[in-house]
Amino acid sequence: MRLEVGQRASRTRKVSAEDIELFARASGDTNPIHLDESYAATTQFKHRIAHGMLTASFISAVLASDLPGPGGIYLGQDLKFKAPVFIGDEITTTVEVIKYREDRRIATCQTTCTNQDGKVVIEGEAVILAPPGE
Repeated sequence: MRLEVGQRASRTRKVSAEDIELFARASGDTNPIHLDESYAATTQFKHRIAHGMLTASFISAVLASDLPGPGGIYLGQDLKFKAPVFIGDEITTTVEVIKYREDRRIATCQTTCTNQDGKVVIEGEAVILAPPGE
C-alpha cells in the first residue's frame, strides 16, 4: 500500500468487561475505577470505565492491520483523553495520514476514537514508519 495524505482507515469495537479485566491483568493497572462497580459508583463516572490505554490500543490495531498495515512500526503517539469509555460502548477508531515524508517513509497520522454517540473519547497524533516497499 502506498501512503498518501488524506488516506484513512477505521475499525469499530465494542468494549466488554472481559476486555477491561484482561487489560488490567496484562498491564498491572488494577485501579478499582476499572474493576469494582461498587467503588466506581462513588466516583464522578458512576460506573466502571475502561482504561484509557486500553482504548488507545485500538489505534495500534488500525495501524498494524489497516494503515499502513503489517510491517509498519509505531514511532510515537500523543494522546488526549477527552471522555470516559464505559462497558458496552462501541468505539470507532479512525486513523488519517496528515503528513507523509516519502524519502524516510515516515507518516504522521491524526488518530481519533469516538463512541457510538459520535463523542470523541481520545484524540491525538501517531508517527509511524511505513513498511519497506511503500
